[in-house]
Amino acid sequence: MTEQEATFVEQCRAFLHSRWEEVTASLETGVFCDPLLPDHAGLRDHVVACLTSSTKSYRYVLPTQILAKCVNPLLDSHSLQASYSHPGAFDARTIAHKVIAPFDQENYRVLGGAPEPYVNNPLRCPAVTGEFRNQQKNKVDWDRLIGILDAVEEENRKDFTEAVFGQVLAEMHRMLSSVQVLYPIPNRVSLARTTDIISRFTSAKSGGDRVEAVCTALFKTIACEFGLFDEVRRQKVNVADAASGMGADIECSLKGRVVILVEVKDRSLTMTQLDSKLDVARAKHISEILFLAEQGIAHTDHSKIRERIDSEFPSGQNIYVSNFQDFSAGVLILLGERGRVRFLSVVGEEWDRVGSDITHRRAWADLLKAI
Repeated sequence: MTEQEATFVEQCRAFLHSRWEEVTASLETGVFCDPLLPDHAGLRDHVVACLTSSTKSYRYVLPTQILAKCVNPLLDSHSLQASYSHPGAFDARTIAHKVIAPFDQENYRVLGGAPEPYVNNPLRCPAVTGEFRNQQKNKVDWDRLIGILDAVEEENRKDFTEAVFGQVLAEMHRMLSSVQVLYPIPNRVSLARTTDIISRFTSAKSGGDRVEAVCTALFKTIACEFGLFDEVRRQKVNVADAASGMGADIECSLKGRVVILVEVKDRSLTMTQLDSKLDVARAKHISEILFLAEQGIAHTDHSKIRERIDSEFPSGQNIYVSNFQDFSAGVLILLGERGRVRFLSVVGEEWDRVGSDITHRRAWADLLKAI
């Protein structure tokens, strides 16, 4: 990135945060007036539709394109790439990825949490214009984007461009009410109620995300209540262990040393998976491995896995296989009522920490409300 591009990025970032503070303060004090109402009600409706589009990449277009136009009025807000053969062409991807995407992450991923939205297929074209309509699957929202950007360019006035941008920020702020999740933690909870909501919650398909979050929360609660660990680490469910530098889905450490690896499976455990984690454990000199496999040991590998577990014990390798329900039952008894309440709270904290999908967070909040 050139020095000129870096300066433009900083200018966009500063303008965005300044306007966001103004819009937020106005909305929260009840003195905000929608800049596109009443004269441009249709345009405002298009803004809302684009920010909530079923095509995630489209949600980033208006904040990116109009922000750039606000900072430099000479730019053509239609432009996605510097190769666009019109005056005012620029590389909008830089602003999208270095300004808007981080802003989205800071604000509860209100637009969807895409780290690099402009590398996706819908936006791999020079500009948001009718010329590239046929390569879009979602032509309705593409036309809406064109309509808004056409209006900005036809007016080509600083006050109008900033009015549209103000409306975009206002709608994003309003959308936050649907993504910020409050977890109504009960003052007390029984063992039976705790196991019931965990069972109901983890039974839904989530690619392993739900059961990993719940397992991590349990181990963090163990660390807090019993002091068995001083750190419990977990990466996002779609991040490979090797890529993250971790030996398993969850690592529990004490005094700077990993004392147990916890591998979470929403399916059954296979021999290949067991061997893979054994290699990692040996390389890292970790003797304890716990597999929490929701469907137990794969039927075809059952005898081989049991034989391997027995054969590894004399060499100092302890391997345990269970499922979360069975493993957690005794732990939740020992935690007592106070510890169970803390556990339920930590589950929500874990969702927010890794930025899990809003669907899972809302489902967890709904279950807590029913206690």
